[in-house]
Amino acid sequence: MQKAKGPEARNWNGKYALTITALAILWWLAYSTIQPVAHWLAVSVFGLVPGSPAAESLEFFLYDTAKILLLLVSLIYAIAWARAGLNVERVRDYLTGKARGLGYFLGSAFGAVTPFCSCSSIPLFLGFTTANIPVGITMAFLITSPLINELAVVLLWGLLGWKITVAYVVVGMVAGIIGGFLMDALKAGRWLHPAILEAIASMPAQPAQIRASSAARKISVRERHNFAWAETSSIFRRVWKWVIVGVALGAGLHGFVPENWFAQHVGAGEWWSVPFSVLLGIPLYSSVTGIIPVMESLLAKGLPLGTTLAFCMSTVVVSLPEMIMLRQVMTVRLLAVFVGYLLLMFTLVGWLFNLLGPLMI
Repeated sequence: MQKAKGPEARNWNGKYALTITALAILWWLAYSTIQPVAHWLAVSVFGLVPGSPAAESLEFFLYDTAKILLLLVSLIYAIAWARAGLNVERVRDYLTGKARGLGYFLGSAFGAVTPFCSCSSIPLFLGFTTANIPVGITMAFLITSPLINELAVVLLWGLLGWKITVAYVVVGMVAGIIGGFLMDALKAGRWLHPAILEAIASMPAQPAQIRASSAARKISVRERHNFAWAETSSIFRRVWKWVIVGVALGAGLHGFVPENWFAQHVGAGEWWSVPFSVLLGIPLYSSVTGIIPVMESLLAKGLPLGTTLAFCMSTVVVSLPEMIMLRQVMTVRLLAVFVGYLLLMFTLVGWLFNLLGPLMI
């Protein structure tokens, strides 16, 4: 690939900057109006009764599908664009070497400050994976991202107090860090989907000038765009239909299966109530800010703290829609290990906090 130079390159760069700026404005306008447009379509265009299960499901489907596809395109493009100028080998070697423990912490911390639900975090997870970041670090991000964000912390603090808030954040971070360590210990990267492994092995734009840091700084804007566009197109063609399938399933669960129904059928304090609540929470699809009021309601009804935490964490971290999407980047074995780890971790968390709960409430 030849580096563009001179007036032609400057002219192309100027047009590119204007196009990107216009697209960014359109993206922001589209992203910020998804929710009211989805509500208008469900109620005014399709004539559904506001608040009915059908209206809730359709609105959820329209909102989440548009949101995830917009995030998928923008985040994959941005990460690939930035990656084109990075010395990926050096970054990966740093994260793989002595700083691996720091990498788990950073992956988990980054997940904690990004406001994504379990499905919305997948585009960024894909970007990290195709950037060849160690799978343990990407898993630390994937586990923590749907669990924690600043709004959830504020809500938790206001509704349930600082003790439960601190415990929730610490558990979320630790779950991500331990999960990352476990995945790397198992060498789980070999269980990524063969198409992803092939894409990583044959990255379209990792020529010698990108791998050499001194030359990487000279890569042109046009070369960055070509690399980012190729990466975004390839991933989008592969996963868009599964996003729609996954969100459709989540929309059905969201509208027609009330979360409180599960709470009413979970045992009060028996040992089996914790793993049972985790199993029941997995099919549900909710954001952490949506589950916090449910958490408050469950505690008010007398459900033990550990059982409540286990139920709510399993609801926000893993869901059937997320598993359908992750199946496009993971083999069945890796997906089973990922879900199995979460089941075990949240069960242990539930049992631990059922013991400590009386000291915290």
